[in-house]
Amino acid sequence: MEISKTTEEWEAELGEQARNLRLRQNLDQQTLAERAGVGLSALKNLESGKGATVKTLIKTLRALGRAQWLETLAPAVSISPLQMLKAKPQRQRASRPRKPTEE
Repeated sequence: MEISKTTEEWEAELGEQARNLRLRQNLDQQTLAERAGVGLSALKNLESGKGATVKTLIKTLRALGRAQWLETLAPAVSISPLQMLKAKPQRQRASRPRKPTEE
């Protein structure tokens, strides 16, 4: 399995997307930090890709009206993988007729 991006690259990309959303909504960093309930330095760290907590990311996305992005990170599983292993496979063929036993 190949990993496409490093952790640092993901941090930078998420920060850039958050910054772009903020600018599209014509918000300055101070205003967004206040709306999100996070510190200005925490928002700056998020946007610059220098590391941020998941809590800061969630609060910022909510304040930007993009909380639905978080749902795509962990979609609901309809069938448990363990249930799939325990399930009996469907029959592919009919069994042969049994010969009557002679007594």
